Amino acid sequence: MRLSHSRSAPWPAPTLRPREIMAGLTLLAILACARMGSPPGGPEDKVAPKLLGTVPESLGVYGDWNRDVEFRFDEIVSEGSSPNYGLGTGDLEKLFLVSPSSAVPVVRWKRDRILVHPKEGWKPNRAYRIELLPGITDLRRNKLDTTAVLTFSTGGAMPTDTLHGLVIDWASGRVARQALVELTLLPDSLTYRTVADSGGRFVIGPLPHGAWTVVGVLDQNRNLRRDRRESYDSTQVAAGSFSVAPLWLIPRDTLGPRINSVTPIDSVSATITFSQPLDPAQHFDSLGVSFRLQKDSTEVPIRSLRPPALDDSLQKLARDRADSLKALQDTTRRDSTSQKPAPPKIPLPKPAAPRLGAQPAKTDADADSIIKSRPALFDRLILRVDSAFVPLSKFDLQIRGIRSAAGVSGDAKSVLVIPKPRPPAKPEATDSTAAPADSAKAVTPADSTKKP
Repeated sequence: MRLSHSRSAPWPAPTLRPREIMAGLTLLAILACARMGSPPGGPEDKVAPKLLGTVPESLGVYGDWNRDVEFRFDEIVSEGSSPNYGLGTGDLEKLFLVSPSSAVPVVRWKRDRILVHPKEGWKPNRAYRIELLPGITDLRRNKLDTTAVLTFSTGGAMPTDTLHGLVIDWASGRVARQALVELTLLPDSLTYRTVADSGGRFVIGPLPHGAWTVVGVLDQNRNLRRDRRESYDSTQVAAGSFSVAPLWLIPRDTLGPRINSVTPIDSVSATITFSQPLDPAQHFDSLGVSFRLQKDSTEVPIRSLRPPALDDSLQKLARDRADSLKALQDTTRRDSTSQKPAPPKIPLPKPAAPRLGAQPAKTDADADSIIKSRPALFDRLILRVDSAFVPLSKFDLQIRGIRSAAGVSGDAKSVLVIPKPRPPAKPEATDSTAAPADSAKAVTPADSTKKP
């Protein structure tokens, strides 16, 4: 049988059902929104993206500049998972500091380029500094760990001053890594910003010549802004001076220290924890302390009120004296003729030689000496009394005139609650259900019928 086809009767066009149309549209949307990924095959890329250059070039004067600044890389970089909305929360917004400006810069991603400009636009006759912080990644999450700085002028000669200093987290007794540093030019109020390195040090320049107010901030939320509750310190730098005095970051509350908790240590001592570090220069034993039994307002004598380090030192000294006295008494009672000879000394094994290539960790001796130049801060005190605490009793505690490390004094109040003592642990009971020894396994006399 022969099939024939006529032009007057064409094949009917296929019809798509609505479900098939929706499935096709969904597939196209998924393909359109897919991110560019790593090409299949080939060796795995473990090299971080490299900064090829900037537009404009650094250390130039561009009087009519009105475009975005460009940072160009040797490969496509990631735009991050958080978009840039001008709030400082975008992944790329957190990596750029534009000075002089206090606003969040405008940051745009262009595959292998990142475009930046200040929110308020470029101003004439200003020296601009754009700092790229570590954190740029490629599509394989290889991270660029170096910092890049672009400086240029929109009119006039380029500035030449450079300021450097050290930022210390006084509360923790360590250098303040990645601390935010703000420098305000006086009297123009132009603010330049930078971030301290892993050693707490910062170098920023070139800057206009003049006097500066320098503020260091413990940027805990990493938003490159000074928030109200973050620790900070400030200092003044005269014109012509390029070294900034160390910045000692501490909480700066306008109120005096408050008591967060009072916890008993044993029957005659308790730990008092405060809301902020205390001034280590004040004499705590001379403060006005009221400690009363809440039941009948009976005044309880205070033996001492000291910082933990001092209290531990004095308690250890008292124990050592008691141990020495006891040892002396035992020696005098012992008959010298009945003493046993001292056991022979066993030589201790020599310490193992260090492995080849092992090196001690690098330390900044200058930073360590500066940190040790001030006493360590603390936010706790040890309270000791003469008479033992009565279980289930409550005490009203008030300390008048206590001063914070920021120099603010106040009165602190709280209540000490003595808990019910724990019952002594019961000895483990033996298992009475254990079966007696198997009598069949007992040793029996040898069979007398057997020949020897």
